[in-house]
Amino acid sequence: MTRIYAMLGLITAPDLLMFDGHGIAHPRRCGLASHIGLLMDRPSIGCAKTLLSGYYDEPDTERGHSSRLKDGDEIIGAVVRTRHGVKPLFVSIGHRINLKDSISIVLRCCSRYRIPETIRQADQLARGELKHLKR
Repeated sequence: MTRIYAMLGLITAPDLLMFDGHGIAHPRRCGLASHIGLLMDRPSIGCAKTLLSGYYDEPDTERGHSSRLKDGDEIIGAVVRTRHGVKPLFVSIGHRINLKDSISIVLRCCSRYRIPETIRQADQLARGELKHLKR
């Protein structure tokens, strides 16, 4: 695993992995956050902008409000409002973390924007590299 971290330019292993995708809130109960979290043996959280499976009641419009994301009687994640009046995110556990902590971490990472800052910056970096490659 240290080779993978070195390839990413990391000196130490991350304490947590957060993905722009689903964890167990996936139709097969093993989305990107679950797969990579398991492979890397690190706590991981799925934080998606769109629903893949399940149903929910819309959370209140205030920041920090959430509702359960369910499939039948099973709780597969949470629908979390990260900013007042904006569309919520779909948060689900990936590996080695519980849902309550996952929600708390996602909210702490959403200071100015709807999506967590870590995911937002990674997306911007990737888009910049794609533009550079297309030239």
